[in-house]
Amino acid sequence: MKGLVIAGAGSGVGKTSIATGIMSSLSKTMKVQPFKVGPDFIDPMYHTVATGRRSRNLDTYMVPEDKLRGVVGSSSKDADICIVEGVRGLYEGLSGTSDQCSTAEMAKILGLPVVLVMDVRSLTRSAAAMINGLMSFDPGVNVRGVILNNVSGKQHEDKLREAIGRYCDVGIVGVVHRHEGCELKNRHLGLKTVDRSSEEDVRKLEALVDDLDVDALMGICESSEVDLPQGSPYTKHEAGAKVAVPLDDAYCFYYSENLECLEAAGMTIVNFSPLAGDPLPDADMCYLGGGYPEVYADRISENKDFLEGLKAASDEGRPILGECGGLMTMCRTIVQKDGSRHPMAGIFDADAVMCGRHGPKYVIANPTGSNPLFKERVRGHEFHYSELDIHSSYGFGFNMERGYGIKDGMDGLCIKNSLGEYMHQNALSVDDWAKTMVERIE
Repeated sequence: MKGLVIAGAGSGVGKTSIATGIMSSLSKTMKVQPFKVGPDFIDPMYHTVATGRRSRNLDTYMVPEDKLRGVVGSSSKDADICIVEGVRGLYEGLSGTSDQCSTAEMAKILGLPVVLVMDVRSLTRSAAAMINGLMSFDPGVNVRGVILNNVSGKQHEDKLREAIGRYCDVGIVGVVHRHEGCELKNRHLGLKTVDRSSEEDVRKLEALVDDLDVDALMGICESSEVDLPQGSPYTKHEAGAKVAVPLDDAYCFYYSENLECLEAAGMTIVNFSPLAGDPLPDADMCYLGGGYPEVYADRISENKDFLEGLKAASDEGRPILGECGGLMTMCRTIVQKDGSRHPMAGIFDADAVMCGRHGPKYVIANPTGSNPLFKERVRGHEFHYSELDIHSSYGFGFNMERGYGIKDGMDGLCIKNSLGEYMHQNALSVDDWAKTMVERIE
């Protein structure tokens, strides 16, 4: 496998825009497999549109190192190169004294070289000093090139090239001049979601890397031949079942590994769009991911076939897993900050009330005896802007070893075979994530 890591000197330096532009440009002539370090759903959407290949999250808090290497190896086996977008700054991780969960750690685990993106607005010699500091901080991180963002003009570029050429032992592989109209739009949970209809907007990001030294970039990739395992990391079952999975702007936050784990368990995924008015498909199970149901609450409320179908499926004992936005949909209503209420499925006698921010935070959750779908300790993350106002008594499916959960360190409301939780689990945090779900279907 050949590839590289695109890292930022810090947050907000334009890393996602530039990484996506590179992926889109290179995908015209080769197969590019994208990855994203950390628990992020939206950046991988950009990657997927740019490359036509499913982007994957890489996170050592949620997934053991051997499984991560397997994910990269198996998903890259038919690609020409892989490109990994880092998280925050190069060395930012779980703590101030460890590289755990950092871009630097992932580069070392995968044995890939790093190209550093720097915002050099108003910088010249200081840029050289910062590059040298980042390169010397951990000699195990192989920084092979830099991309300079927010260069104001030729005079600024000349000074930067002069300073970096004199003081730094690294090449400039790209210069990005200030562009208007290429900014990625934001929403309260991060960047705005994208899909195939946004392909034109993603392609515009190629303008950011018009001056990229492609030969130098490919030379860095060519220097990184890495041998990784290519077998499937999932436990196989023969469920012979269908799982309904909504997929649109309201329900779009899924770890690729969770969906692939269900497929490996013998489940056929049936996608549908509640926002388009689709009813709940005829399926043995439903998996409701997160997203932005609060933004589209009025349209979801109008889709009675979807909501009533969910309630009926739960009443019949079919397994339903709802994560974050999925949990909100399983409640009686979504209550907006202005007090307006939007009816939801009513599986749980509870209201999802929009409020302040919770997270982002890594979680560790231990299942309780009430949990209908999981029997192993799981890891994941949570990030939400709502809280539950619960009106009836329910068992909780998880005791949170780390994380907020729904209430008092507990997560996962349970009724029959339905489980609604704020956390987003990662299937590869356990050996057999789908085991109990398969048993409930059978």
